[in-house]
Amino acid sequence: QVQLVESGGGLVQAGGSLRLSCVASGSFFSRATMGWYRQAPGKQRELVAAITSGGSTNYADSVEGRFTISRDNARNTVYLQMNSLKPEDTAVYYCKRTVWGKDYWGQGTQVTVSS
Repeated sequence: QVQLVESGGGLVQAGGSLRLSCVASGSFFSRATMGWYRQAPGKQRELVAAITSGGSTNYADSVEGRFTISRDNARNTVYLQMNSLKPEDTAVYYCKRTVWGKDYWGQGTQVTVSS
């Protein structure tokens, strides 16, 4: 059974930084595409950043240049470094693992950015 556990969320002032972590259980982590998504109140869940098994990354336009996704296959962990945070980044952030066409989601971690 694949489980994803996010951590690192919290309350931060605008302009500050946070680093989110997502630890995945199960095998074949290195073969999975890992993604970070977020959902703000009243809005749909949206892709923030993703990283493939080969290390290719893509970002939402709204976070390009401010957020960085990375992975450590030895630790089965994916990270999201978030800099220059804005109030509009406030949301629950979710980790997603996709391998062989199957998606697995974490429970999310709250990020709140105060102005």
